[in-house]
Amino acid sequence: MSQIDATIFDDYGIPAHMQQSLLDWINKGWFPGSFLSAVLENNFMAAVGSADSINAQRLKEYAQFIYNEVPSACHGSKEKVTAWQERFAKAAA
Repeated sequence: MSQIDATIFDDYGIPAHMQQSLLDWINKGWFPGSFLSAVLENNFMAAVGSADSINAQRLKEYAQFIYNEVPSACHGSKEKVTAWQERFAKAAA
């Protein structure tokens, strides 16, 4: 499975309170909360609607981070997000 190092977050300004959820999603396939799910699914309207005040200001940073650092198999559409989660579930079974 793909792994990502936590030190990369500082380069993009990803808020500290969101970093573990992103790591858990990328490295373990653990489904994140509604905001990150919407971001990963490329659902802008849902992301804006579920963002806290900090994340609402960081959508560009999330887009840059995901585009540059996150495996393309785990983001971009609801189908890709579902497949990523299922990939980990199958590996654990």
